[in-house]
Amino acid sequence: MGLILNLETSSTNCSVCVAKDGEILAIRELNSANYSHAEKLHIFIEEVMQEASVQMQDLEAVAVSKGPGSYTGLRIGVSAAKGLCYALGIPLISVATLKSMASQIQIKENEVLIPVLDARRMEVYSAVFDAELSEIRETKAEIIEESSFQEYINAKQVHFLGSGAEKIKELFPDDTITYHCEIVPSAKEMAFISSNKYQLNDFEDVAYFEPYYLKDFVLQTKKAK
Repeated sequence: MGLILNLETSSTNCSVCVAKDGEILAIRELNSANYSHAEKLHIFIEEVMQEASVQMQDLEAVAVSKGPGSYTGLRIGVSAAKGLCYALGIPLISVATLKSMASQIQIKENEVLIPVLDARRMEVYSAVFDAELSEIRETKAEIIEESSFQEYINAKQVHFLGSGAEKIKELFPDDTITYHCEIVPSAKEMAFISSNKYQLNDFEDVAYFEPYYLKDFVLQTKKAK
């Protein structure tokens, strides 16, 4: 039905899994502040394939975390994914990084999930999801201020998750807000999402696909220095 290799390199966590119909057969990951992607990604790919007792030619698709996140990390992951898809003649699936992060936490109907990835200084990449993982506010790159996220904090129980949550916690040390600062993007959560997209034939154009860098935001902040 769908044997998919999932690659997650958008953050400090270099994560790879191979899954069949959304069920993980093998996974490798290393969360290192030194960014181990260049050294570990292809080693992890070989290891999960061996552990799952499958061959490269058995793969039916490759899924990659599309960002936002680390520019270099995303570039490494997408380059590897596109290279495999070209070589094997199989489709490419992209998975939104922040949605994948949000799927790590289960919440109640009246709560919201706000995954936040650290960008620089007081800047983060964020999106807002409801309990059904429907996006209720699009992905943005933004500077955290005292007015940030107030429409959600004032109305709902809010869960901030990811590396950017530490910055937000400094501004909003509120007991009614739940922080999951330890959460990082992982190929583990990609498996179910990529399987669903495979069933829907929701594929990317291998030749033209690019990660979601949020380049405009990065360029603007550089000019403002």
